[in-house]
Amino acid sequence: MPRSPNPKASPLDDPHKAAHAWARFRALMWGMGVVTLVTILGVWGYLWSQFGLVSIHLYIATFLGIGLTMMLMGALMGLVFLSSGTGHDESIDDPLDDKTW
Repeated sequence: MPRSPNPKASPLDDPHKAAHAWARFRALMWGMGVVTLVTILGVWGYLWSQFGLVSIHLYIATFLGIGLTMMLMGALMGLVFLSSGTGHDESIDDPLDDKTW
């Protein structure tokens, strides 16, 4: 079956819906930033109580490792929620949709 020349329109093509979706994404990222910061502070507190000031590099590496990992996870999951929640996923042209395989 040949592909259709005109793909379905994405709901994100509407500027009002796109602005609302990206505002939700930014709010999710701010929330994830707060959760990440609280987690880092908790881990720093644990490290301080167990080992004291071992090396400043341990605390910097902990900040970067936990911070980057959690923020990357939040960004990727946020994009999944944005794509699914706006109906953007349904607007793709799926060549396997005819169930002939």
